[in-house]
Amino acid sequence: MNCATQSATILEALESGRRLTPLDALDDYGIFRLAARVWDLRQAGHLINRELVSLDSGKRVARYSLIRRSAN
Repeated sequence: MNCATQSATILEALESGRRLTPLDALDDYGIFRLAARVWDLRQAGHLINRELVSLDSGKRVARYSLIRRSAN
């Protein structure tokens, strides 16, 4: 899967309301570099939020979600 296809896959997931961690991207879509694809999407003008969350193991990872633009 090339970068453009990976970015489209991630964007579709975020637009559906999913919040993704790197592990989600790897498990669900086989995408290893979620942060790089999020960077690509931001460069294309998409507003994507990043929050740090703690896993059960105590490790902290980024979780990404789409920021919805208001219809105003």
